[in-house]
Amino acid sequence: KQWYQRRVAITAGGNVNQLPHLATTYAAVSAVFSLDHEECYELINRENLKRFLLAMHNNDGSFTMHLDGEVDVRGAYCAAVVSTLCSIKSDEMFHNTAQWIAQCQTYEGGFGSRPGTEAHGGYTYCALAALILLGETRCINLPLLLDWACHRQMRFEGGFQGRTNKLVDGCYSFWQGGIFPLIHHILEGEKSTLDRSSWLFHQQALQEFILYCCQCPSGGLVDKPGKSRDFYHSCYCLSGLSLAQHSREKVVVGDAANLIKPTHPVFNVVLENVEKVLVWSASQSKTNGNKIVEND
Repeated sequence: KQWYQRRVAITAGGNVNQLPHLATTYAAVSAVFSLDHEECYELINRENLKRFLLAMHNNDGSFTMHLDGEVDVRGAYCAAVVSTLCSIKSDEMFHNTAQWIAQCQTYEGGFGSRPGTEAHGGYTYCALAALILLGETRCINLPLLLDWACHRQMRFEGGFQGRTNKLVDGCYSFWQGGIFPLIHHILEGEKSTLDRSSWLFHQQALQEFILYCCQCPSGGLVDKPGKSRDFYHSCYCLSGLSLAQHSREKVVVGDAANLIKPTHPVFNVVLENVEKVLVWSASQSKTNGNKIVEND
């Protein structure tokens, strides 16, 4: 374990001297790339990061979240995002991963955390986004997924629930709302006749839920009225608001000042930053030959 910790110490744990973890690695890499400055990008040790991702990959295609930790579909998504943004993705890293993710799809149409578990909005988003990054979306039942996703937006509140028969929660504005641009992307690739001007959910209703029900008067956003504000719900309410506003035709509820920057529906980083990061990462791979250098 000491060798392992020394070799991947540059990856991110929840705090200094904690074990590296896929979720915090995803959050750290996304935060660095959100800073929009190449000097910040260069802080990421791509070689050690690649070692860590390979170490978390299991033979069945799943990913362990940290050393001796849990296995669920978040790991596949975090690894796919980080490896794509840093241009370190390889066939070895994602061997059998698409097949394992496909096994997580349930009879309802959504995806559980792992095979045999209940369909859940967060895990469904992670599964679908990971499959898009891997270019492996044909292995799932897309019509069944779309049916399940469409029934998660509640008629009265306008927000999304995370699972069947649960209450709405502001964070699912992104986790569930974000599924629709991804489905839209897949259907466009299949030359579908769907309306390309808007997403397949009620964008105005979701914006109203976020703006009227999820804003804390003293700042920040919440799960639902009566709940406390926190950074997590502030982030994913705003991310969902961005997606609801930025379909092919912009849809903005209320004043024009309510419009916020578009976020990338796969990475959840500001769209213009993603484009810059991918160009930078590709140039680094060409310069360094994507070679793993031993740092003893």
